[in-house]
Amino acid sequence: MVAHLLRLKVTLLRNSVRRNPWQLVGLGLGALYALGVVGLCVVGLLLLRGQDTALAQTVVVLGGAAALLGWAVIPVAASAADLTLDPARFTTFAVPTPQLLAGLALGGLIGIPGAATALVSLATVGTFSRSIPAAAAALAGAVLGVLTCIVLSRVVTTATAGLASSRRFKDVSAVAFLIPLVLMGPIIGTVARGIAGSRDFLTDLAGTLSWTPAGAAFSLGGDVAAGNLGAAAVKFVIALATLAGLGLCWKSLLQRALTTPPYAGSSRKRAGGLGLFRVFPATPAGAVAARSLSYWLRDPRYAGALVVVPLLPVLMLFQGSQSGFYAPFQFVGPVTAFLLAWSISSDVSYDSTAFALHVATGVRGLHDRLGRAVACLSFALPVVLIFSIGPFFLTGDWDRLPAVLGLALGVLFTGLGLASVVSARYTVNVPLPGDSPFKKPPGNVAQTLAVQFGGMAVLLVLVAPELALVAAQFITGSSLPGWITLVLGPVLGIALFVVGVRAGGAWLDRRAPELLAQLAVDR
Repeated sequence: MVAHLLRLKVTLLRNSVRRNPWQLVGLGLGALYALGVVGLCVVGLLLLRGQDTALAQTVVVLGGAAALLGWAVIPVAASAADLTLDPARFTTFAVPTPQLLAGLALGGLIGIPGAATALVSLATVGTFSRSIPAAAAALAGAVLGVLTCIVLSRVVTTATAGLASSRRFKDVSAVAFLIPLVLMGPIIGTVARGIAGSRDFLTDLAGTLSWTPAGAAFSLGGDVAAGNLGAAAVKFVIALATLAGLGLCWKSLLQRALTTPPYAGSSRKRAGGLGLFRVFPATPAGAVAARSLSYWLRDPRYAGALVVVPLLPVLMLFQGSQSGFYAPFQFVGPVTAFLLAWSISSDVSYDSTAFALHVATGVRGLHDRLGRAVACLSFALPVVLIFSIGPFFLTGDWDRLPAVLGLALGVLFTGLGLASVVSARYTVNVPLPGDSPFKKPPGNVAQTLAVQFGGMAVLLVLVAPELALVAAQFITGSSLPGWITLVLGPVLGIALFVVGVRAGGAWLDRRAPELLAQLAVDR
């Protein structure tokens, strides 16, 4: 049965590649990238063989702990994208639990993450091949470590299976996963400064982790190579007990999941009401605005774009603190205005076949364009105002505020107008409704890039007057160009906003059926 489950895993992967050639391309690129990373790690671990045992121990233990953390966190966010050998699919099959556990665990090795983790872990045998006992201990530690990573990921995904059946949990987990990725630079920089302030920081950290379930397995080879046989024996027991405990926990959770499938519904009855439709006026444009704003609040594909916005000040402030040059931090408002305004350039594509509602009801293009723009403007305008004014409380360069604020408002209104035209003319490949924000469907990537970068270039041309005035103030030091920008930015931006909404509406009236047909093809 275990061999049958492994063949099933291979068959599922092979059929998914055959069904979609683009998935084969993605798998090949992922394999090449993983091969490069694995190659670098293997070479580095082999080079550590000639280094001090304490240094090799530190690198291996920290790397193993990081791998264990990754296997615990990443599968939760990626669970919506890969459901091969999902335990819920075996509910109606009388597969013995021990064989099911072994098959699912070994099945985790089939794939790029599992194979990469196994290869890098086995390379630690070369790191500690200074004696036969040390190499044997490193091999035992590598096997225990890899199995612990896989079983831990199964425990986490099985424990959250009930939550994962909830659409809200999938939305929140997928979006929350983006936050540490966006903040990776500041996190690494902060850790690097902490390490630089303490020469023995990493060594002490690795020593502590080696006595915990996170690093015990990966420390066996180093302890035996250093002659610490007593410590190695105790840590072997810790590693073995960790794997056994996780296995028992997984068995209990799996048996419960197979006998009590998760209920995706909700026992809470929702109170009746129109929600956002009561807030906006009872007009076609108001109805479109309420519908669009509901998407912004509830669709993870939109939230994926919004999660970057509150982190922008952190990133730009961190960059300024590193270089001592805070001028880019003062432009967080215009950058935010650009991101939020341009986000509706794919609005129709995110609608997918639900755009048929607009076509069937005969909504005028003008009302459609205006409603979508107003929905974005309802939260984008206060955010842009706060992000434009806030940085100057830290920098104190208040004479530059009028220029930056005028530029931000100009970019916001101009971008909304231009995006209203672009989304009425072109569709781009985006995740389908209900899909993970990380899932990118195959399609004409060249056209998508051309539309996006071409539209951004046009936006730069349209806001060129405001950019020129801002540059003039920064170069000359005169405050007059800044005050002119404060007036010109909103006036010119609103004018281009009106032109864009009208032009986009007229274009949408002419080619709404074509857009709907294209969306159906993309699906």
